[in-house]
Amino acid sequence: MSDSGLPMKSIAKSATGISGFDDLTLGGLPTGRPTLVCGTAGCGKTLFAATFLVHGARELDEPGVFVSFEERPSDIVDNVASLGFDLDTLINAGKVVIEHIEVDPSEVAEIGDYDLEGLFLRLELAIDSIGAKRVVLDTIESLFSAFTNQAVLRAEIRRLFDWLKDRGLTTVITGERGDGALTRQGLEEYVSDCVLLLDHRVHNQISTRRLRIVKYRGSSHGTNEYPFLIDQGGFSVLPVTSLGLTHRVFNERVSSGVPDLDGMLSGGGFHRGSSILISGVAGSGKSSLAASFVDAACKAGQRALYFSFEESQEQMVRNMRSLGIDLGTHFAAGQLKYVAARPTFYSLEMHLALMLRDVIAFRPDIFVLDPLSAFAETGDRSEVHAMLLRIVDFLKSEGVTGVLTHLTQSGKTVIETDSGLSSLMDAWILLLNRESNGEFNRELYLLKARGLSHSNQVREFVMDNDGIHLLLPYTGQGSALTGAARRVAEAEESRLERQREMEAEKAQQMIEQRRRRTMAQIEILRSELEADEAELRGAILMEADRRAQIETQEDEMRKSRGSI
Repeated sequence: MSDSGLPMKSIAKSATGISGFDDLTLGGLPTGRPTLVCGTAGCGKTLFAATFLVHGARELDEPGVFVSFEERPSDIVDNVASLGFDLDTLINAGKVVIEHIEVDPSEVAEIGDYDLEGLFLRLELAIDSIGAKRVVLDTIESLFSAFTNQAVLRAEIRRLFDWLKDRGLTTVITGERGDGALTRQGLEEYVSDCVLLLDHRVHNQISTRRLRIVKYRGSSHGTNEYPFLIDQGGFSVLPVTSLGLTHRVFNERVSSGVPDLDGMLSGGGFHRGSSILISGVAGSGKSSLAASFVDAACKAGQRALYFSFEESQEQMVRNMRSLGIDLGTHFAAGQLKYVAARPTFYSLEMHLALMLRDVIAFRPDIFVLDPLSAFAETGDRSEVHAMLLRIVDFLKSEGVTGVLTHLTQSGKTVIETDSGLSSLMDAWILLLNRESNGEFNRELYLLKARGLSHSNQVREFVMDNDGIHLLLPYTGQGSALTGAARRVAEAEESRLERQREMEAEKAQQMIEQRRRRTMAQIEILRSELEADEAELRGAILMEADRRAQIETQEDEMRKSRGSI
């Protein structure tokens, strides 16, 4: 939409079938216009053009003509077969025509009105024979090698481009890069509607191919360099630098496979689509924790993609079995894909391109890169940082949870080593090995978890046959103790607690005994009191009897005296 709110009118575009490139250009190459693809030898110009031509003929019912000025048709057929293209079938079906025009400058005499009229006639015949919509001219330098007059050369180049454009042919013209210019003649880029520059550079003995859109009339486009691949999967471009912060966010939780670690986060586990950094010194358990993430995801019926730059698949399976993690079953179920390679095998861009392409093809729920620090030898800090940024943005855009391990060099502080990486991550788990009392003990710190309240307490990181466990350290006496020191401190605390319990039990027994003695004394007193009361009652009765006897005797005495 335009700023006025009205739909923006865009030029028609023809899809090339090149993965990533059509997304990058919002549709492909300009329809009915010439596109110049220039670059040095071996950068992939011909394969780019062949992919464009084959895709049109095979997928879009747009026949094409391939005009080669250097390679013979049989060589072209064989070369593109490496990309999985069967040109012979398309040629037999009348969807592709290959014209081989050999121009020998020694046999050409540029005199008078010498022009390209002969080429136009031959090209028009081939186009009309199959109703071609697409044309490839490979490469244009061979065609103009016979021209020495710059004025004639300029006029003929413009006439060729206008001829193609007037017939509405979507054309790819390849050209060799010149000295200080995009092409040898330095003219083609000015009359082309779209100009692509392919680059094949070598740094530290590692080669990288990159593509840049130099010019695209009538269409917006990115200006960055984009890595591209040429392999058995075809020609693919990765528009990774154009990604923005517009990815989806998820409330769904992802388990780490370690219940104790999930329990350190409110709600349990990390958010899906989060980028999680596991950093630590050598032997601190980074790969094991990453494998635990993978194991939990696969057990939940999800898929995981693991890129390792230090261990082979078999070695990883064996090592994780010692922790009770059976990765072999996940491989057998097709839920886990493991890619192992040395970091120096490709350039950073190539590694990035391969990883992102595998993510697109395998569609994992969790992605592991182990370790990111392995790329320190293939690029400087800024390049590794840029690569990490691209990976994180891409995974977020795909809703994939990323787990990246990073080796922290001993002798450096954590902040110095990881500040550039941790700022890009949503969560940061730090693993440390601390020497104490003649032994190393692993510790885990959950330093960061965006959007989640979490424990800030250190945990002792313990790995055994039953998996990974996090133990609370001994925090008495103003310090946190782990390992043997923790066990000694806990045993001492247990002993003191038992002692306190015994003292309390002894005091309770003494009180009970005193209570019993008191109750016995009370019982004795009560018995004495009852005896006294009984004696008193007897005395009262005796006194009553005595009084009654006295009264009786007095009555008898009065009767005997006759006084009554």
